[in-house]
Amino acid sequence: MSRPIRLLSGFFTVGGWTLISRVLGFVRDIMIAAFLGSGPIAEAFLIAFSLPNMFRRFFGEGAFNTAFIPMFSKKVEGGEDAVGFAEDAFAGLASILIVLTLLAQLAMPWFVLAMASGFAADARFDLTVGFARVAFPYILFISLAALLSGVLNSVGRFAAAAAAPVLLNIILTGSMWFAHETGHDIGKALVWGVPVAGVGQLGLLWWAVAKAGYRLRLRLPHMTPELKRLAVIAFPAALAGGVVQVNLLVGRQVASYFDGAIAWLNYADRLYQLPLGVVGIAIGVVLLPDLSRRLRAGDVAGSRNSINRAAEFTLMLTLPAAVALVIVPFPIVSVLFQRGAFDLADTQATALAVAIYGVGLPSFVLHKVLSPIYFAREDTRTPFRFALVSMAVNVVLAVGLVHWFGYLAAAIGTSVAGWAMLLLLWRGTRSMGDAGCVDDRLRRVLPKIIIASLVMGLALWGLAFGMQDWFVKPTVRYGALALLVAGGAIVYGSLIIGLGAMSLRDIKQGLRRG
Repeated sequence: MSRPIRLLSGFFTVGGWTLISRVLGFVRDIMIAAFLGSGPIAEAFLIAFSLPNMFRRFFGEGAFNTAFIPMFSKKVEGGEDAVGFAEDAFAGLASILIVLTLLAQLAMPWFVLAMASGFAADARFDLTVGFARVAFPYILFISLAALLSGVLNSVGRFAAAAAAPVLLNIILTGSMWFAHETGHDIGKALVWGVPVAGVGQLGLLWWAVAKAGYRLRLRLPHMTPELKRLAVIAFPAALAGGVVQVNLLVGRQVASYFDGAIAWLNYADRLYQLPLGVVGIAIGVVLLPDLSRRLRAGDVAGSRNSINRAAEFTLMLTLPAAVALVIVPFPIVSVLFQRGAFDLADTQATALAVAIYGVGLPSFVLHKVLSPIYFAREDTRTPFRFALVSMAVNVVLAVGLVHWFGYLAAAIGTSVAGWAMLLLLWRGTRSMGDAGCVDDRLRRVLPKIIIASLVMGLALWGLAFGMQDWFVKPTVRYGALALLVAGGAIVYGSLIIGLGAMSLRDIKQGLRRG
């Protein structure tokens, strides 16, 4: 039932499916921008959809799985009763989520005020409350699906768990298309698609877990010593997740006082989430169970190699993406989103936010490399303390800079707080022995990646300047963006190989080790 975790092949499996999901997510957001623009229905949906996703950080891929995956992985490695533990965890999590979902229906007006108090004075408030009541049950289905994903990832089966989010975007884009073609309300069709997608994702993963040989039985919840330990480990991670949510809340509160800003920040978020999702999430998903099982087996050298190769892989793909978002955000936003109800002013406002998020992108992705070092040791308290410092940085900047930078203060706070968190995580690994140390290969490769990324940025700037008129012409703008991306990729790839940061021998060795 269990198989060895192959890092590189796991990265590509998760990253590939995540890329497909994010591309479909772009299609979804392009349709939302075209049909709804940055108007009240778009903003109401975005806040409503963010509510279950906010709690998902606690009960889904966030706090719960942060504690569950290391414990489950070690049971798999040790030949203990992993299935019974998973069944108890599933029953306990489901009972908590059912109660939360029912209570949230009553408290929804207060939840919306907590997310966007700027809506209170206009029609967006009632619209958002109604949308949120429909969308919120998604938390039940997606969090249980995340637990099943944890089971699959722990035993080295990544494909189904990585593919499940594709269903969400297929259903949401399909619901908008159907509503548009039949003359129905696009906003209502969109929000009703959310819980339907949750049911679909849960069903897919239940089937995949059974196929992997882990047939879980439904049972009534009961507290066991292992669940108590799970709760003890998960609690600090939940608090850390709460800190992350405070950061998001601060940003949305700031944005809610500027018409259209919530939509601008959301579309900007989607752009930097593409490399973050494809690279960062793939790293985190594969690295945590791998480190947990290596620590159980006492493989310190293997742990160090896994961490350093993950960091190398991450930086090689993330740094050029970050440079591109900072240097050429306007062409990217213009081609992807500017149509229908999304006009030039929306493009300009979104592009500024994209550039600021791009500055923080490397730190966000490297969090996914360093955090598993703590979580694999069942240490969730230290990242929580670091998250508190990061939250303080974000709140001070997002609120303190709003007078000068308006809605962009939220993006500035997010990026600076990301770098503060990364610095704390890196310093904290010094006390963990060799497993968290940078090896000679990473020290040798990193300067070459930085140089290649900066030169690529100059090339992108020159290409964008030369083609600036093409990006606003409907007949050629898609080709212009494709040419811009291809040009940047060719320059960067040539430099990486030319500088010796990556060779064919490295690729072959990585594939064999993966």
